[in-house]
Amino acid sequence: MIKKPRPVRSGQNPYLGEGAVDELSPSNQIAHSIVNDRRDLVPSVERIMNAGLTPDATVHALTLFQNSLTQLDDPYRDPRAAIAAATTDAPIGGEQ
Repeated sequence: MIKKPRPVRSGQNPYLGEGAVDELSPSNQIAHSIVNDRRDLVPSVERIMNAGLTPDATVHALTLFQNSLTQLDDPYRDPRAAIAAATTDAPIGGEQ
């Protein structure tokens, strides 16, 4: 049995919508940028956005995740690592 991927609903998450990016919160702006460049990363972005972090921690986790996308060995390519780092401020992989 082949499962079809779930369609992405743009109305549910502001960063998936067609509205003005400038009007989004900082975390939604970063999420929009990531998803706009790489639609396949929607599940990872949603994991970070729905992690229950404070707004500042969400921005921090999304920034770590976004910056990691150009480095194959960056531990923050795993959204769980970015969430953990943003939650505890504990460096992973030698980041200061």
